[in-house]
This record gives sequence, C-alpha cells and structure tokens, in this order.
Amino acid sequence: MDITLLDGGLGQELLARSGSVPTELWSTQFLLDHPELVRELHRDYFLAGADIATTNSYAILRDRLSPFGLEHRFAELHQTACQLAVSARDEHGQGLVAGSMGPCGRSYRPDLAPSIEEAAELYAEIAAIQEPYVDIFLCETMSSVAQARGALMGASSGRRPVWLAVSIDDGEGTRLRSGEAITEILPLLSEFNLAALLINCSPPEAVNQAFPALAGQGIPMGAYANGFVEIAPDYLQEGATVDHLQARTNLGPEVYADFAEGWIKQGATIIGGCCEIGPAHIEELAKRFKPG
Repeated sequence: MDITLLDGGLGQELLARSGSVPTELWSTQFLLDHPELVRELHRDYFLAGADIATTNSYAILRDRLSPFGLEHRFAELHQTACQLAVSARDEHGQGLVAGSMGPCGRSYRPDLAPSIEEAAELYAEIAAIQEPYVDIFLCETMSSVAQARGALMGASSGRRPVWLAVSIDDGEGTRLRSGEAITEILPLLSEFNLAALLINCSPPEAVNQAFPALAGQGIPMGAYANGFVEIAPDYLQEGATVDHLQARTNLGPEVYADFAEGWIKQGATIIGGCCEIGPAHIEELAKRFKPG
C-alpha cells in the first residue's frame, strides 16, 4: 500500500522555534514577522520525508484579520503563504503543495461559522487566490456538516482536487465537534466529488474510534491528529490564544507512529500530523511506512 505523507503542524512549531508570545493571529503572525521561519519549516518537513507541504494560510481569513486592521492584506498574505511553500517544494525537487483553508469564526466552534452561502463566497475567493500555486485545496478542521458544506462549495469553484479534513470530539470520535454523527459528513463526498477525506486536529485516540465509521467509501482516507491534552474550554472563548492549550508529554514520534500504524490497518493511505506534531514525528512516519 502506498502511503502519502503530509507534513506536521505549523503554528505551534513556529511558536516553539521563534520563542514568540502567541497572538490571536496565530500562525499568520509569522508571515508578517518571520516568513523565513515558515519556509525553513516547510523545508524541514520535506527533509523529514513529507510528500506534501501545507500552506501557512489556515488562519488567513477576513474575520480574523479585520480586528487587527489587516483585512486589506488578505490576498497578499495568501500569496505569500503559497509562495513560501512552493519555494520549499521547488528547492526539494519533488512533492505537492496543499492550500490550507481553515474554519471561519473560530476553530472548534462551528456555531460561530457564517451561513453556508456566505462561507461559499469566502472560500471561493481563497480558492481563486491559491489556485495558481497549489496542487490541492485542503479544507481543514471543519467541525460541522454545514461548516464543511460552505467550505466545499467555495473550494469546488476552483480547478484543483478538494480534500476535506474534519475535526471530531476529543472524547467521542464518532461525532464531529458539533455533536453530529461523523457519518453525516459522508453524503458530501459524492456531492462535491471529493478527492480525499481526512480527520484532523483531534486526539489520536478519537481518530481510532472514527475510522470504522468511515470505512469503505471508495476514496482515499487518512488522518493527521494533534498532540494537545485537550481542547480546553478556555480556548473556545473570544480572545483566547493557544497558550490555553497544553501539549501532551506522552506522544513522541514512536508512539504517534504506533497510532498511525493502526489507522493504516483500517485503510488510511494519507498520514501526517497537526498541532504539536513536528518534523521528528514525520521522520518516524517516513522511516516506518516509506522505507527506502
């Protein structure tokens, strides 16, 4: 079985490398202050064995930029994020670039998402900007059916394959963070002719629970879990930054790869990491699942 390796998390790794204090702009802050660190991280993931670089555009959303007076730089920041990933890929000499499209409103809070129709317009705008640079559109951390639908409507307006990544409940992996059963996402696969379905930014234990419910859909599936202890309630409040989230100490590269091995046995062919999963984890995945 051929395994495609995604990269790992960007925002948390960039925070660790820079020693910066987290802001509400999160990973976007590094496009403004330290773009060279973003390119270096893409490079390091390729060197670790990743097949795909995910653009640092997850949090480049108009509703996240406007409180800081940066909405006018929306297109420029997307272009910069894409160019950094493409540059690292070109230097590496092979690989793909996935254009990240994160959730409007707030991560893990689908109740704050705009209407499906409004979201479709927002994501179509992102798709138009990213299309000249990327090979895949990756709608990430979608936490409800409606939130996923809005993103997919927009992304599908472009001419790149669309991957959907959903985030599931920390303790009950058969449910989206909205409380909906994860199986309620399945009609979207054929409706939007998706090229892949993934689970992201959820505990690996929850991913274990989710995969049996998603088996046999006829499209590539996979996962890239996070390394947080939990999505703390304090983080879900307005104005919170990632310093409300705590990294696990029991999820080193070998342990994470053990989880990934279980996902592969359940049919996963796309594996990577999300927040707190870094280059060392991807290197272990490559060593174990892409030898030689």
